[in-house]
Amino acid sequence: MRFALLHHPSVAAARHDWEAAQHSIAPAKSLPDPQLTFQADITSMVMSLMPGVMFDIMNPGKRAAMGREAEAALAVARTQYAGTLVSVASEARRALIELAYLDAAIALRSASADTAEQSELLAASAYAAGRGMDASLAAQIQAADTAERFRSEAAQLLDRRTAARARLKSALGLSPEAADPAWPAVKLTPTALPTIDELWRRVQTSNPDLARMRAMVEMTVAGTKVARRGGLPDFSVGLMADVKTAPWMWRPTATMTLPIWRTKIRETIAAAEARREAAVARVSVEQLDMAAALARMLAMVAEADRMIDYLDHSALPAIARQRRTVESGYHTGTGTAAMILEAAAMDLAMQAERLAALRERELAVIDLLAMTAGVAPEPLPSP
Repeated sequence: MRFALLHHPSVAAARHDWEAAQHSIAPAKSLPDPQLTFQADITSMVMSLMPGVMFDIMNPGKRAAMGREAEAALAVARTQYAGTLVSVASEARRALIELAYLDAAIALRSASADTAEQSELLAASAYAAGRGMDASLAAQIQAADTAERFRSEAAQLLDRRTAARARLKSALGLSPEAADPAWPAVKLTPTALPTIDELWRRVQTSNPDLARMRAMVEMTVAGTKVARRGGLPDFSVGLMADVKTAPWMWRPTATMTLPIWRTKIRETIAAAEARREAAVARVSVEQLDMAAALARMLAMVAEADRMIDYLDHSALPAIARQRRTVESGYHTGTGTAAMILEAAAMDLAMQAERLAALRERELAVIDLLAMTAGVAPEPLPSP
């Protein structure tokens, strides 16, 4: 994930947007550029030649409000950068989990195929020895079909692993033409989670989407203040000199805007206030969606945990006891090798089911961690 955060182009794009917003604050607070002016009176000859300079003097309160609006836009860009970090880290983690799952699943399918082939050989030996020929032949055919099915599933998982590796390269910010990285050998293990109350607290304080929407509320508030300043006049002052006369003639100039169209000003303010109210409402909507998503993800984790707990504490121990009993019976002559292989196949099937449940759990955990910004590094660097 560290490599992905350092090399993924979407992180670089979000960071540059953040830097651009930071560099936009000073221009928003600055006065407009001065203007060079030129005027001439010409009949049959040049009667006057008057170069000059003019300054636009914007209302100080309006410039301050525009600066606060730019600062709020900077906060929005920063939260978008934080959200990009979470998104990139989450995708890298998903790719790692999928790769770990496929590696383990391929190993289980191969082991199951080997067990089925041993059952096939055992049935073939019984058939050749003339023991229960019809049953042995049926067992041999069934075992061969089972082995082929597991080999086919393993081949399909190998194809999926190729796609998963391509997905991991993309999550790391590597182009398809880039050399393959050293593929990680990660063991899929359950990730511990805090309590529900703690998760919700982290969502309220750390969720990047909520932070971005709250920053947008602040930006609309600043925009409303800018709109309210629209009813104040702006000024321009200048000075021109007629260089054709001796001595020079000086001509000072001054202008003032007249914001007399009250309907225009009123509607501009109303539009800004409506945008602010819409931003506030979107924060509430996002909080409702977050609460529903949190409950859904926690339910998925709880369901997977119950399945894993059942397999770990009931199903797998029962199969292990059955397998030891069968092996003991085989040594005393009361069991058969076929029964041992059957118990081994059941154990592998339960392990595959546990692996699938663990995969679903960890994918849900990633969504929970993303909601609480738990997959991005802290603290965030400054541009």
